[in-house]
Amino acid sequence: MTESYQDLKRLAWEIRKKYSITSFRILPGQMKQICKSEGVQYIDLCPRLKKCNGAYFYTEEEGASILVKKGLPNDPYAFTLGHELKHHLTDRDKLVAFCIQNATEEMEIGAEIFAAELLFPDHLFIDTCHYQGIQKGLCQPIDLVRLKRDTQTTLSYAGLVKKAEFLGYIPRGTFKGIRWKKLEEELYGLPFYKRR
Repeated sequence: MTESYQDLKRLAWEIRKKYSITSFRILPGQMKQICKSEGVQYIDLCPRLKKCNGAYFYTEEEGASILVKKGLPNDPYAFTLGHELKHHLTDRDKLVAFCIQNATEEMEIGAEIFAAELLFPDHLFIDTCHYQGIQKGLCQPIDLVRLKRDTQTTLSYAGLVKKAEFLGYIPRGTFKGIRWKKLEEELYGLPFYKRR
């Protein structure tokens, strides 16, 4: 392995520090600014991406470009930009252009870890769980819904579940099949746009 996942987490912390990010909520616009500041020349929406949410391209002549699947909601959009930013920062010399089907599994897992840590670092997740009284091994679906709502994080429910599993708050596979938006609506009511 050329890079450890811990190194990628440290890189995410460095990016957060460099851009003075202190919140749990990083919107796509802010992620775009970070990508451009880090040397990505073009970020475009692409309706033709089918098998993945994003793709990274780099050539000596054209520089770096990121494509994002058109129509993504804010949470997966921000995560995808973080994912592709990892490829830009660490993988550009290894592959000229890639999407999920031709990047190595290690690169893809690393990009997921980097993006999750960029959006919601482990230490902040642990602190938030402690503050909300969520104990390791005892986390319930309702706890993650409240955590997401209270922090307004742009890390998706799928990302929060992976983080909760990795950090020992839930056993792996425990929350499969949870309909997160439905649970959120049961707790907090229908969002404004659905009430009209």
